Amino acid sequence: MSLKQFLQFKLSQKLSPQQIQLMKLIQLPTQAFEQRLKQELEENPALDTGKDESSEDSFDEFDNSVEDINDNDTIDAEDINIDEYLSDDEIPDYRTQVNNYSSDDEEKSVPYAAGTSFTQHLINQLNTFRLSDQEEEIAYFLVGSVDESGYIRRSLSDITDDLAFTQNVYTSEEEVEKVLKIVQQLDPAGVAARNLQECLSIQLNRKEQNTDVELACAIIDKAFEQFTKKHYKKLMQKFSINEEQLKDAIEEIERLNPKPGGSYAGNNKIVEHIVPDFAIKITDGKLELTLNGRNAPELHVSREYNNMLKGYKDTKEKSKAQKDAVLFIKQKLDAAKWFIEAVRQRQQTLFVTMSAIMHYQKEYFLTGDERKLRPMILKDIADEIDMDVSTISRVANSKYVDTPYGTKLIKEFFSESMTNDQGEEVSTREIKKILETVIDEENKKKPLTDEALSKILKEKGYPIARRTVAKYREQLDIPVARLRKEL
Repeated sequence: MSLKQFLQFKLSQKLSPQQIQLMKLIQLPTQAFEQRLKQELEENPALDTGKDESSEDSFDEFDNSVEDINDNDTIDAEDINIDEYLSDDEIPDYRTQVNNYSSDDEEKSVPYAAGTSFTQHLINQLNTFRLSDQEEEIAYFLVGSVDESGYIRRSLSDITDDLAFTQNVYTSEEEVEKVLKIVQQLDPAGVAARNLQECLSIQLNRKEQNTDVELACAIIDKAFEQFTKKHYKKLMQKFSINEEQLKDAIEEIERLNPKPGGSYAGNNKIVEHIVPDFAIKITDGKLELTLNGRNAPELHVSREYNNMLKGYKDTKEKSKAQKDAVLFIKQKLDAAKWFIEAVRQRQQTLFVTMSAIMHYQKEYFLTGDERKLRPMILKDIADEIDMDVSTISRVANSKYVDTPYGTKLIKEFFSESMTNDQGEEVSTREIKKILETVIDEENKKKPLTDEALSKILKEKGYPIARRTVAKYREQLDIPVARLRKEL
């Protein structure tokens, strides 16, 4: 076998570190971007943020021909043009690109209220009961088994075993159930129930008893399955009551809380705060788009680094330590340059993309009517602004826009299309909205089946099969006709 040498030409595309950094920044929502900015400020001492009135050396821009920081070991300090890294501009160039935000527009701090946890709230109540040492340990264990909805979703046999293995408490299922009845006396009513039926039963038994409440208790305890399936005729026959009496009893049940744990006001569960990345306002019948000011921070070079460069430039005899320091400073300044450029491009990409979406869905943003939403896919916007589909996807993902009709997730404006009977393309969101309206206006005593809904939509000009109606109904979280029935 002989060895041969030959040339091979091929095209390949590789992302530079700067491009990778930009892609990562674009897909970050506002709060995550702020965390990334904070991290960069901590890691790069040459990068500074905020206004620096005493400094005339704010970081502006560098020449594109500056060497890569990965090649610092081959760069001579004498070859570095110090003037390229120094600027007399007080305001970075990228700050003047889009003047549609203010640093005072938003409150940047989000307060969190401290409080007592749901579990601690139950334990505080438990301390008012007189229990033996063993009963107290069982009660604490049961309280610890209550989930955030207020239920204990484990069998008594499992709890009994866990008490023996983890707490060294040997007991029986009968004793655990006895203590469970005590725990179920805690507030909110219905807490520590093992299922929905028991939860509703506990709440009804805590209410002041009257004819309607007693009938509601009987329905929950003796005919729960028939009640959940809304077999109202069978319930009237079983309890020998008329429709009015059944309606009053059901109203009592509907006032109950199926998730008692969620009613605890002191629950300090961490809530995700949505910070809109954009805001759309209507002024004199025209749409105005603004970018959240948090997405355009004031970044500039640190004064200390500028002074160090000036000192090196003015020094006639330069030591090896000074040259090494300048190489280090150059590395940090280049990293700062790339980061600021990535922030500028991120700001521009977000604004251009959202502006295209806003104009594409102009009718919706002016009226708020979801039926005005046009069919729109990622490629439509990508073609309009001459960007890659993946970039549009990164912008739309996990970004929010504040509109006159509420804060909306951007990707909700994207939808597939279908053709109506007139040959026009309409958005599936429009069809879902019409389907939702038809269901809202139906006779609740005789709800429309999926087949009937399909016929109504066809009459309105939307030829949709029954299976498609069922799919859209499930996506809208609307139950089947039988479960929508009311008295």
